[in-house]
Amino acid sequence: MRQRSRFAGALVVAVFAGVIALTGCGVTLGPGAVTQKPPTSKPPVASQSGTVTMTPEYAALGPGQTVTFRATVAGAGTLQWSVNGIAGGNATVGTVTSAGVYTAPASIVQSENVTVTAALSGSATQNFATSVASVINPGVVLKTNNPQVATYSIYLPAPGRVAIDFGKSASYGFTTWEQPTPSPNGGSVTTEVAGMLGDTPYHMSASVTLDDGATFEDVDHVFTTGTPPQTSTVTAQTMSGQYPQPGIEMWNTVLPQGDSQLFATDLAGHVIWTYSYAGTPIDLVQGFQMLANGDILLPISYLSSLQSGSGFLNSGTINAVREIDLAGNTVRQITMDQLNQELQAKGYNLTLKSFHHSALELPNGHLVLLATYPKQFTNLPGYPGTTTVIGDVLVDVDQNLQPDWVWNSFDHLDVNRHPMNFPDWTHSNDILYSPDDHDLLLSMRHQNWIIKIDFEDGQGSGAVLWRLGEGGDFTLMQNGQVDTNPADWFYAQHGMNFFSTSTSGIFDLGMMDNGNDREFTTGSVLCNPPTATNPTNPQCYSTMPVLQVNESAKTATIEERYTPPDTYFSFFGGDAEKLSNGDSEVDFCAPLNGAIVQELTPDASQVVWQGTTAGADQFRVQRLGSLYPGVTWTQTSF
Repeated sequence: MRQRSRFAGALVVAVFAGVIALTGCGVTLGPGAVTQKPPTSKPPVASQSGTVTMTPEYAALGPGQTVTFRATVAGAGTLQWSVNGIAGGNATVGTVTSAGVYTAPASIVQSENVTVTAALSGSATQNFATSVASVINPGVVLKTNNPQVATYSIYLPAPGRVAIDFGKSASYGFTTWEQPTPSPNGGSVTTEVAGMLGDTPYHMSASVTLDDGATFEDVDHVFTTGTPPQTSTVTAQTMSGQYPQPGIEMWNTVLPQGDSQLFATDLAGHVIWTYSYAGTPIDLVQGFQMLANGDILLPISYLSSLQSGSGFLNSGTINAVREIDLAGNTVRQITMDQLNQELQAKGYNLTLKSFHHSALELPNGHLVLLATYPKQFTNLPGYPGTTTVIGDVLVDVDQNLQPDWVWNSFDHLDVNRHPMNFPDWTHSNDILYSPDDHDLLLSMRHQNWIIKIDFEDGQGSGAVLWRLGEGGDFTLMQNGQVDTNPADWFYAQHGMNFFSTSTSGIFDLGMMDNGNDREFTTGSVLCNPPTATNPTNPQCYSTMPVLQVNESAKTATIEERYTPPDTYFSFFGGDAEKLSNGDSEVDFCAPLNGAIVQELTPDASQVVWQGTTAGADQFRVQRLGSLYPGVTWTQTSF
């Protein structure tokens, strides 16, 4: 918790009714907001001239608050004090005593900078020193459309950075990330404050650091959160003697669809953030990516396996990839209709159907979008007549959401290889970008493959460089020996992630191995979802394997495999990730009684933390440091 020194007389500010909405690059404040003109000139600079010096050279304070400047003279003489050239100052610019005690004006229209001067009286030459005091008005706290998110706006008359401390008391305990002023001269900084329990009063205050070194702590504000929408109930437990990776948990519910489909909890299972949207019953949030700018990227669409025939898509159905802020405002989005129009305008002979399962922002700001593409075939082996085969297309769009690279699964893979659920042929569900070589990994659930695509940041040929999985290009290894048991590969997989800092050459890859159509030495077994009467099948099990992939040797070595009881069998969904403390987290999305999410020790021998959602399936779950990039909240319970 940050230690804070405060001026006496903290002020409790009532929350104004109103909302904040981000539109383009601007901010629209609701009723009660304080709007201020941007600074028109650079802030004044402190100066020392002759034998007079002053400390501090820069200070920041609120209206009515005081700061003592100390002036030192090398030699004899009497000092005269002034503010903005006015001897002793006045009520408008603030006053200064002969002892250098500056008192800011009791009220100001706009945050401003004043210059305090100590001049040597009777000096034959220019002999003085100046310091700059930034007088900062209290911030303004407003409600948003999200009942658990506030906006906190504060105007700085000089360049600097702002973080918001918040908590259930004025001791705070939580902080947002730092946000800079919008210009080199200062300006208004607005921060969305998120990570609060519902129906609870919270204290919050801005912590300001100006570029000149001055610091300022705003007065204490009180904000009462509203009632959040319904979410899955999380039952969480930290195992005795274990210490989980600090942070929060982000959950992506896909069933039941009546629950909020994206929400965050602390590690005790308390809901601290939700995202809701208006759509139709077939719309689903299908995965999410936390972005470096603090926003969240997510596809919202119907299931890729559903055929969108006439009358299928009702009015209001969402088929889009969105970037949202913490208040749930859509910052930008691209719909499928928009993407198809742009593709056709650029000469691509493609009409895509649904976004699904994954969308990825790249380091250069481009997005890689995953979409279904139906293509008709005649008299395929075993399928007489016309068959509409559903494949996948990847589209790279630039910062303006304009497509500039397209990859089509039908151009690179054999449509006659279909181990599962044909004609829903590839059913890809995850994309990874490799920073080491700028290529893409694509997880194809219905091929039981992860493939590598020659991407090269949109300059690649799109060639499939290799196929990882049963029947692919790699030899499976275990304990230094070739592993010939096909059951040890992954099947119908979800949620792959790099488990090493290296992402090409030799690297580690973990995933959720769902195991729907696992191949045994006696043949494949197609597993059905578990039911109350048939809860388990010894050949239907899910695991979390971690493979060391050697691209040159074309070997995939099983470094570890977490295999829980058969009751954890997850028919779909899930993911696996490596945590910064060396532990791993795995999401078994859809066992019979609801999702089971576990943090495991580095060797996967012990459960460190567990969260379950009875009767609810979690497509993706991720441990985050907080809701803000680069910030980690250490409390397990809020």
